[in-house]
Amino acid sequence: MTETAIREHRINLVEVLEMLVTDGIVDAAAAESLKLERRLHGDKQHPLLVIAEQKWRSSRPPQKMLSLDALTEWLAARCGLDYLHIDPLKIDFTGVSEVMSSAYAARFSILPVQVTAREIIIATAEPFVSEWVAELRQILRKDIRRVMANPEDISRYLVEFFSLAKSVKKAAARGESTAGLSSFEQLVELGKGNRQFDANDQHIVHIVDWLWQYAFDQRASDIHIEPRRDLGIVRFRIDGVLHQVYQIPMTVMNAMTSRIKLLGRMDVIEKRRPQDGRIKTRTPGGQEVELRLSTLPTAFGEKLVMRIFDPEVLVRDFRSLGFSQEDQTRWQQMTAAPNGIVLVTGPTGSGKTTTLYTTLKQLATPEVNVCTIEDPIEMVEPAFNQMQVHHGIGLNFADGVRALMRQDPDIIMIGEIRDLETAEMAIQAALTGHLVLSTLHTNDAPSAITRLLDLGVPAYLINSTLLGIMAQRLIRTLCPHCKKSEPINEEERAAWRSLVHPWKAAEPTHVHHAVGCLECRMTGYSGRIGVYEILLNSPEVRRLIKPGTEIPRVREQAFREGMRPLRVSGALKVAQGMTTIEELIKQVPPADDN
Repeated sequence: MTETAIREHRINLVEVLEMLVTDGIVDAAAAESLKLERRLHGDKQHPLLVIAEQKWRSSRPPQKMLSLDALTEWLAARCGLDYLHIDPLKIDFTGVSEVMSSAYAARFSILPVQVTAREIIIATAEPFVSEWVAELRQILRKDIRRVMANPEDISRYLVEFFSLAKSVKKAAARGESTAGLSSFEQLVELGKGNRQFDANDQHIVHIVDWLWQYAFDQRASDIHIEPRRDLGIVRFRIDGVLHQVYQIPMTVMNAMTSRIKLLGRMDVIEKRRPQDGRIKTRTPGGQEVELRLSTLPTAFGEKLVMRIFDPEVLVRDFRSLGFSQEDQTRWQQMTAAPNGIVLVTGPTGSGKTTTLYTTLKQLATPEVNVCTIEDPIEMVEPAFNQMQVHHGIGLNFADGVRALMRQDPDIIMIGEIRDLETAEMAIQAALTGHLVLSTLHTNDAPSAITRLLDLGVPAYLINSTLLGIMAQRLIRTLCPHCKKSEPINEEERAAWRSLVHPWKAAEPTHVHHAVGCLECRMTGYSGRIGVYEILLNSPEVRRLIKPGTEIPRVREQAFREGMRPLRVSGALKVAQGMTTIEELIKQVPPADDN
């Protein structure tokens, strides 16, 4: 029997277990027990799936869990193949689906993952089956490179990629080719039909459903569907960073936008003005998810952004948001007051809404009446009485607060204080015995006092109603699976000292660095956490609030009373191994001495 004949076979459980025992990864007795058990079952699962189900740990130090990915990586190295974790965000599914038919891919359990001018990279979970390589090389006239991927991913994406590519192709074939046709550049194409897509076309429905599901799987906070001259671009924002996901034909993108607008009860025909809408859907696991929609007319067509609101936010506690014990104590001291104003400041996307919803959720007991006025309502919560601003009928924040005052509220949340009228209504509510929570856009906590004075709020009213201000930012947290601790070097020590100056904070001997692994999609980060700066409006601080207030003096007094600056709060999270100095410097500005 030739060597080729020996090699050409589907890998089996006995073979893999013997290799694991030989390499000292699995105990021989455990391997024999599994062989016997599976011989009785006689199932046809891939051997790596069977072994991964055992949840064994490697016998070799550091005794890592033998997960499916770990086993696949080990087998790839043993068979002289490169290992690839399939990341759908990095795969052009329409391009790879042109390489072969879905039937051919299913026959050999292979999946094309990258096509270049010279070669095609194809993932397989069968290292000893390669008869298809020569056949494809001859047909496609390109080099074929095999890589190993885990069998579960290949099975899943083999169906998803080909199914999605098929839907895009059929949808594009049915629609009118509008390459170069946009609201900005009207190009007359002679001899073309004028038939538009049906937003309820089954292929479009499939593409939109898949897009949402994939965004939920990837922990995306926003989905961007953006028209370009010839193509539509889909991008996901994950942990605050945008990632390009797919390029799709403009005709398909236009139909997707129409489909989503239809579901969001928006005017599908109107493409000249911005619109807002919302959709509530469910994940396959049964969890409700809300999407807030926003359209914008651009040079090449209508851009659509969907913000995804995770209902789990409403059941998170302060610790999971990133509050230290001291932060939590100071924050609860402010929000436990029966009346007054509490402000949360920071730029868009800094987590202000999440903080306010978490706080209101804890304050909304059956004994109190919690009312909100928002623009728009971010998340619908049954425990609150929520009202939305409607500029079209003249209902703004100030009018909303005026109406809420007649609703016997205990706690009022105002989405944002944007003008003097809203600020005056918030102060009126606080003076008449209500607790008012609201937001401002300022760089740090002391700057909020300047903003209120600039709006025209008298200093004596700020002193008599303001309970405190909290500034916040979101920073990415290190992936727990791959972060690496190393002794702090001189450059990092200097950066650390500049962050905490003039605070006396214990200098860490080690700091953690982002490495990148399969779990975090090679970014080194997974998830985000808040850093906070909490200023209590103490009698000493009140004495400093007057027309022409000197913010540096307010800040110094707040420091003396225990306020930690944003960068110091973040530096403590660096010392705890939660994030990096680079991420902190990037996301958190120095104090704003205005």
